[in-house]
Amino acid sequence: GAGLTEEQYRNKIDVVKRAIEINKPDKNNPIDVLGDADPERYAMAVNAAQDDDSVDAIIVILTPQAMTKPAETARAIAACNRHQKPILVSFMGGEDVMPGREELVAANLPDYTSPERAVAAVKAMVDYAAWLNRPLRVVARFPVNKHRVHRIMSRHLRTGLLQIGEADAKEILRAYNFSVPPGEPARTQEEAVEIADKIGYPVAMKIISPDIIHKSDVGGVRLNLDSPSAIRDAFDLMMLRISQRMPKAHIEGVYIEKMCRRGREVILGMTRDPQFGPMLMFGLGGIFVEVMKDVSFHIAPITESEAMQMLQSTKSFALLKGVRGQASVDLSAIAVSLQRISQLVSDFPEIMEMDINPFIVGEVGTESIAADARITLSPEKQGIK
Repeated sequence: GAGLTEEQYRNKIDVVKRAIEINKPDKNNPIDVLGDADPERYAMAVNAAQDDDSVDAIIVILTPQAMTKPAETARAIAACNRHQKPILVSFMGGEDVMPGREELVAANLPDYTSPERAVAAVKAMVDYAAWLNRPLRVVARFPVNKHRVHRIMSRHLRTGLLQIGEADAKEILRAYNFSVPPGEPARTQEEAVEIADKIGYPVAMKIISPDIIHKSDVGGVRLNLDSPSAIRDAFDLMMLRISQRMPKAHIEGVYIEKMCRRGREVILGMTRDPQFGPMLMFGLGGIFVEVMKDVSFHIAPITESEAMQMLQSTKSFALLKGVRGQASVDLSAIAVSLQRISQLVSDFPEIMEMDINPFIVGEVGTESIAADARITLSPEKQGIK
């Protein structure tokens, strides 16, 4: 208070104290030092914020007025810095505040051209602190049958078959405790009818061919077949259409499978990136993936919380939680299934790509089902025993 009488100095302190008391430091109610603030008033406000336990970081904003002293204010702010809480400064005003900004640089105080940039810096610090203090990652390991999976993959790689068909792909999923509808391959009409009679109607019929990846595109999928005659007709029509559309495809037969109950269809998958390794994928089925490209990714292996974050990061997550009176689907079942895929592709680096499409999930308490699956192996592993 150089040049001030004791009364003037006390009055000035009272003004600042009232401003601080009225404007208790808060994210929605910052301390207003008023437009005619001198360096001392800025220092008092900074000290008050440093003394307040509810304040974690301080952003000092200055806009030049006729009586503003940028250089002196900068030195006053630097002098009261206790190095206990981050202090960021935003001196706005171009050339008028340059002397003050130079003082801030000399005092090693971060200076920003706008308050928004200072706030972004604080957010980055908060995010980094949260990342440092995040809970320890715990990747769950499920009891599985690795020997069965190794046997299937070895057989394919020895014979040069890099595409694992639906029947074997589902055997792999069963080995990792996925629920898969009952079904068997059939080479003829009559075998298809016998299998359908055994597992019960209605059934789905899907073409088996190492040359056909997208079965529905060539008429290789028929659903809700409810009688022997329907199966015979579907078998004949399917073979006719595929012979016309893909005459060179090697056909091994059809896969007869019990029809699944209805539910929300989602897609679970993985692509092995040459740099990052297995990249897991999640998305809702239908237009959400094909048109809106609403998918999320995460590098394997993943934890339970990271699997749940994959779901939450999609725009369509609200549909999974339930809207307009609809019940939520079993989110935990999806998260666990993503973890099982994570374990599978970590256990077997020869898997280059895989997807479960659709993965049918219902309300909590119902069984989630892998209705279709596809696995591609790496050509680099070809010929292993």
